[in-house]
Amino acid sequence: MKNLINYENAVVNAGDDSHIISVMQRALNGEKLTLAFLGGSITQGCLATTPEGCYAGLTYKWWKDNFPKADFTYVNAGIGGTTSHLGVARVEEDIFSHKPDFLIIEFSVNDDNTAHFQETYEGLVRRVLQTENAPAVLLVHNVCYDSGKSAESIHVEVGKHYQLPSVSMKSTIYEQVASGNIANRDITPDDLHPNDAGHALLAEVIAYYLRGVKEKAETLFKNSEIITKQAVSATLPSPVTVNGYENAHRYRNDELIPVSYIGFVKDETPQAHIGDTFKKGFVASNLKDKIVFSVECSSIAVQFKRTMRGPLPKAKITVDGEHSLILDGNFDEDWDCLALETVLEHGVYKEHTVEVEIVETHENDREGFYLVSLITA
Repeated sequence: MKNLINYENAVVNAGDDSHIISVMQRALNGEKLTLAFLGGSITQGCLATTPEGCYAGLTYKWWKDNFPKADFTYVNAGIGGTTSHLGVARVEEDIFSHKPDFLIIEFSVNDDNTAHFQETYEGLVRRVLQTENAPAVLLVHNVCYDSGKSAESIHVEVGKHYQLPSVSMKSTIYEQVASGNIANRDITPDDLHPNDAGHALLAEVIAYYLRGVKEKAETLFKNSEIITKQAVSATLPSPVTVNGYENAHRYRNDELIPVSYIGFVKDETPQAHIGDTFKKGFVASNLKDKIVFSVECSSIAVQFKRTMRGPLPKAKITVDGEHSLILDGNFDEDWDCLALETVLEHGVYKEHTVEVEIVETHENDREGFYLVSLITA
């Protein structure tokens, strides 16, 4: 495999690197720091042969190797098949609870290139920048290696607006794949998820950027020019989008109390880890089983389980008796999907009634319909 990657193309937005410099100076000083990663299956490490071999694990290793005096904690909050819509709704529980000092956000292959996902992505960015711990942020943009498909353009627009450093696999790795210098199958078996070699290249693109920032941090540190966290904090500009998702919330059965229910059963099985996603939900198997909730918001999305191990029941979700969708738990892929569907977007902010009812069953259903959560905004 030829590696002719032009790493100078990695940085699609230089942004304001002072916050990352501040974290690196603290690392040079030997402080305790937490490095976190939020994204989809690539961040989770899908198809890497070991957890340490994914790009997040390799980036964590880069920090440890380059700042040996520091004491680092590693948080990988990647969940396969998920978008920034779920990201903004779960960031408080899965990221803020760890109080990270440095955070990579990666959703450019899972988000579609639409206004909806620019809005959910911006909501996530704004929420991160305004949290009490306010970590330094690096935006990472992955790409589909057969088509070049990515939501990078709308994500970069958000990054530029908030002066966040952004690095791209489209302008680096994919450029070489498209030109024939790197064969697809040398770095990915499915044109989406990197193998070990692909994760290593991805991590090297990130490391290229971090090395440049490290040089600045070391120079300033040697000259006793310390950039404090307070010095890089600033009031956020007005949003690019209508910004309806900044305060999104994921309701699972530990918070979501039904107004009424018939047949639906609360799943009390403990959640083992962040990626153990089909927990804290409600299960139903019989025709006309129904569960009703009341939620105050202007946008409502539903998460449910789709699986290849069908057949499964189908459900119908209805908001205020008028907005409805069929939720089909049957899936024609070879993995279990944490599906997310928007039922109401930018409606009236008020108390809404949400009903989920089983509308189709089969004699040989393999398991029940699994309602994972409601996401409101």
